[in-house]
Amino acid sequence: MVSVTAKLRYLRITPRKVRQVSDLIRGKTVEEAQTILRYTVKKAAQPLLKLLKSAVASAKNNFQLEELNLYISKILVDEGPKLKRWRARARGRADEIQKKTSH
Repeated sequence: MVSVTAKLRYLRITPRKVRQVSDLIRGKTVEEAQTILRYTVKKAAQPLLKLLKSAVASAKNNFQLEELNLYISKILVDEGPKLKRWRARARGRADEIQKKTSH
């Protein structure tokens, strides 16, 4: 069986929030997953839907697979690099803010 891989890197949403959405579609068919992502009211749903469409297009174009036979066998969300920012505080101090990314 052929497996098609698609990657989304440096997504500016925390991994914990993206995992909440990815857990909804793991193991589902492509059609079910697209429906779930379209109606999920989370910021991470739209980038994951775009990634899913990219994977389906890749499967059709490169491997001549039909969309009806495709399903999501594995979906991983890992932590990407953190963007470090500083917030000014009282008495000349500063607190570090970490803006997290997902791979």
